[in-house]
Amino acid sequence: MPSVSFKSVFIAVFLGTAIVVAALLINARRPTVETAQPSADLVRATGKCAECHTRETSAIVHQFERSRHAAKGVTCLDCHKPAEGQQSMDHRGFTLAKGLTAKNCAQCHATEYEQFARSRHAAPSWAAVRGTEGFSPEQIEFGERFHPGWIKRPAHPVGVMEGEAAMVGGCDACHNIGKPNADGSFGSCTQCHARHSTSVALAREPRTCGQCHMGPDHSQIEIYEESKHGVIFTAQQGSFNLSADPKRLTTGDMPAPTCSTCHMSGLEGLKVTHNPGERLGWFLFAPISTRRPEGNAGEQQMKEVCLKCHAHTQVENFYASAERVLQATNEKVQAAQAVTAALRKDGLLDNKPFDHPIKFAEFDLWHYFGRTTKHAAFMGGADFVQWHGNYELARLRNELDTMAEELRAKGGKGASGPSKAGATKP
Repeated sequence: MPSVSFKSVFIAVFLGTAIVVAALLINARRPTVETAQPSADLVRATGKCAECHTRETSAIVHQFERSRHAAKGVTCLDCHKPAEGQQSMDHRGFTLAKGLTAKNCAQCHATEYEQFARSRHAAPSWAAVRGTEGFSPEQIEFGERFHPGWIKRPAHPVGVMEGEAAMVGGCDACHNIGKPNADGSFGSCTQCHARHSTSVALAREPRTCGQCHMGPDHSQIEIYEESKHGVIFTAQQGSFNLSADPKRLTTGDMPAPTCSTCHMSGLEGLKVTHNPGERLGWFLFAPISTRRPEGNAGEQQMKEVCLKCHAHTQVENFYASAERVLQATNEKVQAAQAVTAALRKDGLLDNKPFDHPIKFAEFDLWHYFGRTTKHAAFMGGADFVQWHGNYELARLRNELDTMAEELRAKGGKGASGPSKAGATKP
């Protein structure tokens, strides 16, 4: 066998050492997100999830790849690993949470979740339809602490009347933003941010809010699109920076407001919040609107947003006009409810929900058109104050009075009961 010279061995060792050192230096220059993975499972997950899901559910991979989470090095397991109190499952060698909730997001976004959990988007939203169904005692106590009397309530009579299929396919689709989860949290952040895009820009789109805040009972998206704010956004949205950092948002990014600008964003130094009711003064959705417990402070915070674009006098005049509409609407609803209250007092109408056409008229009057009138007054929607609001209030009051006269003329005969249970909406 030919002998290997010392020189050859030295060169081989030197080159081998140089290659190792070069690899270490190159590796040291790699981004932290590529080298500082906290576990072997996480290292495997950086490519393993996409390997299958690109074939099976490709859209979610593309959505995630375009997200800020992907740009920041967040991996699938960061979100899908079980949080405390969550059921787990084995998925192709990985241990994943059986279902994701707001608690998974709260692992990184704790402040945002805490603000959301105190809002009406959380416990009160679910309780408005389902009552106390699904709540733990701790969740009821938490909800009542911030919203006394709004959690301990029966299921909504409209949903009960329509049936479980309608509630699941209809009511729950919006109100589960505050659904109580078994892990102790409320709802899901994906209602506004989407599941894999996790997008701030999407949450700022008016139509995202309009998924739920629409229709005859709370026509906010229709009112917004009629308003000057909505018209400007529609015409100029291509120049808006919807992805701007919420804590550094300027009027250059948002020269006209979307829903989130007024209710949540930290416009030019204002505080960011995930409680969209924090800047409100009144319970506009209630039959008779009353001042919120922190209404004075909330109204002042909203006015500070208005003052980024409008003069002080203009803002004060706008609020004064809106409050005159609110008070007038309260009076109209109170007067209508007094008619049905008198019928009940005289034994001509019972307390069963929706078993006579007059009860539909009473409900529609405040729940649809009273609320629409008040929301429109505070959002700059003139047509919804008038034709979709006050005109409908007058029309329904006329129907209600006519039916009340008929009931009194009959002396209560046929006023309610089983034969009227299937009465259709007038």
